[in-house]
Amino acid sequence: MHKTSKPDEPAAAQIVFDDFAKVDIRAGVIVSAEPFPEARKPAYRLAIDFGPAIGVKKSSAQITENYALEELVGRAVMAVVNFPPRQIGPVRSEVLVLGFPDDKGRIVLAAPLGAVPTGARLA
Repeated sequence: MHKTSKPDEPAAAQIVFDDFAKVDIRAGVIVSAEPFPEARKPAYRLAIDFGPAIGVKKSSAQITENYALEELVGRAVMAVVNFPPRQIGPVRSEVLVLGFPDDKGRIVLAAPLGAVPTGARLA
């Protein structure tokens, strides 16, 4: 699931800070990545560790064009951890992994630039 837009589109409608504060975005580390051949669009199945308070959560991500499976394990990512789970084919996606489309529309993962604790919440 992607909500894509063009870089030259105007900003979305304003929201109040309390609405933004409800979105729980956390830093995690990918602990496993597998092919997801049943997906309608090319994707991987991911297991992401968000630390002891949240644990390991599953997700699918349409990132096959920019990332090889073998380079994903150990990579830091950011994800929304408080959306309801979604069934995507045989996978129950528990978190929404975040990324930005590049100039060809391929997703580039969003990740903290420096070292942060696993499970840290976006401030």
